[in-house]
Amino acid sequence: MTEHVPNAVWAGEFSRLKAPLGVWAILGNHDWWFDLEGVRRALAKVGIPVLENRAVMIGEGSRRFWLAGLADQLAYPLGNGRFRGEDDLAGTLAQVTTEHPVILLAHEPDIFPNARAGIADAVRSYPWRSDPHSPDLAEPGAVPLRSTVCLWPHRGAGRHMIISGGLGTSFVPVRIGVPPEIVHIEIGA
Repeated sequence: MTEHVPNAVWAGEFSRLKAPLGVWAILGNHDWWFDLEGVRRALAKVGIPVLENRAVMIGEGSRRFWLAGLADQLAYPLGNGRFRGEDDLAGTLAQVTTEHPVILLAHEPDIFPNARAGIADAVRSYPWRSDPHSPDLAEPGAVPLRSTVCLWPHRGAGRHMIISGGLGTSFVPVRIGVPPEIVHIEIGA
């Protein structure tokens, strides 16, 4: 990727995604920093709901589970490497009112240690400021599955985290060392 991709173009491609239980989205820090309302409008136009501090029950019968999504943890840059987030982990998990499994979607993987055991069964995150091998995230036995695309399983207290390199870019429309990716994850009982 070497140029800016207009919202209508990438959203049009996302509209081709099909899943039996729907296609859902969360937003990341660069969405917040550069064109928040444009990104929200583009996703809404193609029918992809954005989960921001919201949990929804999806599935049927014994295959029901909660899908929870956090607003971004780095939404507002404050300067000097500090940020104020819009995330509300406690409020989001308070919406989980049954014992069904929970899949938590978060942009920054730093939230993983704060997700309660037994509540967050999986976290889907994109790496930014945290090295997946740093002490705050690495669990004993965590081994890269495919280091070329930055996908690591992290396990802890009945929880698993999957980190993807994602699709977007940062301040300039280029990716260095991490090709864009969409990770297909099949979850079964």
